[in-house]
Amino acid sequence: MGARIAVIITLSTLFSYLHIQQALRTERLVQLQLHVSERAQREQGIFLLAEDNHALLRKALVERIRALQGQQEDVRARFDALFTRFPDGTVRCRPEKLDGTRMVQLAVSSQAVLDDELRTRLMAAYDVLTSYGPAIHVRFETTYFTFPEGAIVGFLPTVPTWSLEIPSDFPLTGYEDFALARPENNPQRETRWTGIFLESVSKLWMSSVVTPVDVDGRHVATVGHDVLLQELMERTINDHMPGAYNVLFRDDGQLIAHPSLKPRGATTAYNILSSANQPEVADKLLGSREDAAHLRGIFETVKSRPSDQALLELPEYDEHIAVTRLRGPGWNFVTVLPEHVVSQPAFFAARYVLLLGLLSLLVELVIMYQVLQQQITRPLLALTKATDKVASGDFKVALDTARDDELGQLAGAFQLMADEVQRREEALKQANEGLEQRVEERTRELREVHQQLVQTARRAGMAEIATNVLHNVGNVLNSVYTSAQVAKERVSGMKLEHVGRVARLLEEHNEDLATFLTQDEKGRHLKPFLGKLGNNLLEERTEVVALLNDVGRYTEHIGDIVKVQQNYARTPKMQEQVSLAELVEDALRINSAGLSRHQVKVQRQLEPLPPVMTDKHKTLMILVNLVSNAKYAMDEVAPEERLLTVKLEKAADDRFRIVIHDNGMGIAPEMLTRIFQYGFTTREEGHGFGLHSSALAAQELGGSLSVHSEGIGRGATFTLEVPFIPVQQTA
Repeated sequence: MGARIAVIITLSTLFSYLHIQQALRTERLVQLQLHVSERAQREQGIFLLAEDNHALLRKALVERIRALQGQQEDVRARFDALFTRFPDGTVRCRPEKLDGTRMVQLAVSSQAVLDDELRTRLMAAYDVLTSYGPAIHVRFETTYFTFPEGAIVGFLPTVPTWSLEIPSDFPLTGYEDFALARPENNPQRETRWTGIFLESVSKLWMSSVVTPVDVDGRHVATVGHDVLLQELMERTINDHMPGAYNVLFRDDGQLIAHPSLKPRGATTAYNILSSANQPEVADKLLGSREDAAHLRGIFETVKSRPSDQALLELPEYDEHIAVTRLRGPGWNFVTVLPEHVVSQPAFFAARYVLLLGLLSLLVELVIMYQVLQQQITRPLLALTKATDKVASGDFKVALDTARDDELGQLAGAFQLMADEVQRREEALKQANEGLEQRVEERTRELREVHQQLVQTARRAGMAEIATNVLHNVGNVLNSVYTSAQVAKERVSGMKLEHVGRVARLLEEHNEDLATFLTQDEKGRHLKPFLGKLGNNLLEERTEVVALLNDVGRYTEHIGDIVKVQQNYARTPKMQEQVSLAELVEDALRINSAGLSRHQVKVQRQLEPLPPVMTDKHKTLMILVNLVSNAKYAMDEVAPEERLLTVKLEKAADDRFRIVIHDNGMGIAPEMLTRIFQYGFTTREEGHGFGLHSSALAAQELGGSLSVHSEGIGRGATFTLEVPFIPVQQTA
């Protein structure tokens, strides 16, 4: 009962946890989306203000240029009064005019052609910045105008003499903000934002915003701001939802803010996409390559999202992502919320539910214990004592049978049982008196049954030996029959009738034999014909003798097989000196006729090994069986593709291995465990004796026979491993 209540409490806690978790997840995700949206509204204000300033400055510059175009003499006089050409060819502010106050300064490259039209634009920019620069400086570090010819007019109060300190070969055209305003890079003529960079003087991270200024369709200047990002980066890192963190990056992978980012000492911004090719950069700026991989996963998820989707999931890191784009630079502001932060409140609530449930369970168990102690434990204790008395042989027990519940019924049943046991005890004593006689009779019956089983086992063993003999002898007899048939064909094909014809010719020309052999056309060809006929008969005789030798060797092997089986019946341990390579060749030679008939090509990989001590005939029997089975396994393969590979090698210091591999029909995986069972075969005409007896013979040799196949149609490999016993070791 306590376990059931515990299960109910556990299930209630689980359902409560799941419900609370779902509700809290929905609420937290809504909060996450609202948080990101509100942060975007707050953080993008500075960027929108910069673009508004640019619209104002662009309009003011165009109006001022048009106003000064008819006042060339006044423009030239004012220009010469404020600026002068330095020995390096550049035009800068006159040093005596710079008193350290907040004033607009100018620097013109030595490569620029300073004509009246350029002076007009420079003075127009000077006047506009003089009017608007101080007010704009409240929110922006730098306000400037750049010109395509290589000139800059700027308001930078934090560096009062920057126009004198700038190098003579300052690469104005090489900066990103200069290139963003060029017509070929900005055909829409809209405001563009650069990536972040470390300002060389203040050592602060900034971003530049530029807007091209065109007059009559011609690019005449570019208005720009340098926006300090220090506060934005700090707010991004430090101001976040509980348990979450913020990330800020550009679409091209440039990272602007991240909790693990360590920009101190770096001169260029970290690019998320570079971490794969520059892991040392990730180690230096992010602390670890794991953080770099995590950040790259966030970046790729954000980049691949639909444009209208603000909430995303990162399953591999178990995180939720909310993303929005900051108007102006188009940077991605991302807030990452781990799943455990979402589910933690639900876990705490479920824990309280579980604790209260367990407390209730404990109270209930205490009450149940007291009730059970009074109503069940004590009656059961009395019943246990009565059981002990009955077990000791005292059947006189007295139990309380007056109760109407189940324990009262149990006590009454036990009382009846004790009386019945006492009655049966007396009957048992009487039965024991005739038990000894029945035991003797049963023993005699068992002895007779045992003798019958021994005779049955002996007959089964003799049947198995006979089956093995017939199977192995049958394999060799096939080769004997094949060799005999080939010898018969060879003898039948001998051209012996030509000898008789030659004899008749010689007898017909016996009187003029010399004239016949020298002058007659048939006689002149007779001697060469006899030479060829003799050579042919010698070749035929050689082949027939070789075939008859094979028949003799096969017949000898039949006797060896019979001896092996006789030895198996007497279980002797016979070993002799054996050349393993010759033994393998003998097995192939015994099956050579069948291999030739089946058009099987044999590939040998025989490692030269010293002679060993083993049972030659058992090993040969195993190899003959394996080669014969491999030959039949390739019947379904095209004749030109049938290949039998035989490998001999040393498996270890104390074992050698013979491997038989065919590219035939293969063996199904479910058959591999049954292949060596007695009577199991995959051929219709097979008996299932060969592999079974071969496996037993391998065990008797102290080795093993194993099989491997990749499946149907992929061939099979049989491996015989036997102990390697060198001859000198035995000696």
